[in-house]
Amino acid sequence: MTEGRIYNFSAGPSMLPEPVLCKIRDEMLNCGNSGMSVLEMSHRSKVYDGIINAAVENVKEVLGVPDNYRVLFLHGGASGMFAAVPMNIGTGSGIADYVVSGNFSGAAQKEAKKYLKEARIAGTSEADNFTYIPKQADLNLSADADYVHVCWNNTIFGTKYSYIPETGNVPLVADMSSSIMSEPVDVSKFGIIYAGVQKNLAPAGLALMIIREDLLEREAMKITPKIWNFKTEAEKNSMLNTPATFPIYVVKLVTDYLKEQGGLAAMKARNEEKAALLYDDLDSQDFYKSGVNKEDRSMMNVVFRTGSDELDKEFVAGQAAKGFSNLKGHRLVGGMRASIYNAMPKEGVEALIDYMKEFAASHQ
Repeated sequence: MTEGRIYNFSAGPSMLPEPVLCKIRDEMLNCGNSGMSVLEMSHRSKVYDGIINAAVENVKEVLGVPDNYRVLFLHGGASGMFAAVPMNIGTGSGIADYVVSGNFSGAAQKEAKKYLKEARIAGTSEADNFTYIPKQADLNLSADADYVHVCWNNTIFGTKYSYIPETGNVPLVADMSSSIMSEPVDVSKFGIIYAGVQKNLAPAGLALMIIREDLLEREAMKITPKIWNFKTEAEKNSMLNTPATFPIYVVKLVTDYLKEQGGLAAMKARNEEKAALLYDDLDSQDFYKSGVNKEDRSMMNVVFRTGSDELDKEFVAGQAAKGFSNLKGHRLVGGMRASIYNAMPKEGVEALIDYMKEFAASHQ
């Protein structure tokens, strides 16, 4: 880590790789020998056209996107897609199945109810405070649904899918905001993958979407804003209007970095190592508790607590002195949360474990 930088465990916006930040710094005044910053560059310019096209191709390459899918950059982040998805592909039966495994999948289902005839809850772990992911056998899926929606990684509750739900001929839609680019994904198993980019890819303000081309042919609802019409945006290469130019530029740089690091197989190995270090330490003692079903634990967001609200507050209060930030758990869960996305180095996790041991030793 560069001197003066801290280990930022924020759930998002989160850490970016230092080489990417350095590249942004170096190109800030003169991007691509254009004589101007990307922040002041016309999205219609030849230089920016090269940036957005490279970002699209990088996403395709890094994620292994099949030829019959399109990559789009859309406004509104993942929360915008909570409305855009039903407006675009919920126009057959007007019914969709939602698996509610956490806060954001629940928010997506509630938003979809505004536009669909019915947004069914096809499975949920709410009764157990979202400490696990509903299994295939727990899902009550409907053959007449326009799509099935899941949230792949639950940032707040620290859970993640370990299997791909079987949905038959019904397209599977996945919000992968807090796990995108952390490991390989079989894109062909999904109709749509979307993600807010502020966890693993770029600054906030952008949604990445990977959509199967046949779904672009579904007629969107008449109320659908043009900037959220998937077919229109695909026809315009995500530039119906001015896109979020800076975040897209950073997506290009981050995906360049991922390729240099060996792609998503290499990132998965690193992320598994970091998560194993932290979970192994949690499992080896009694002072902290995870509370999450082991087979459903997130590789990106590790939640834990002491069992005492006062001790949790004291732990969080001591983070700054150790060079950490954003370890406070979400208000819906409490306790602590360490978000260890791609850019969090192994050394940051090791330093956190040292602090956890020191704190526990001084309070037992």
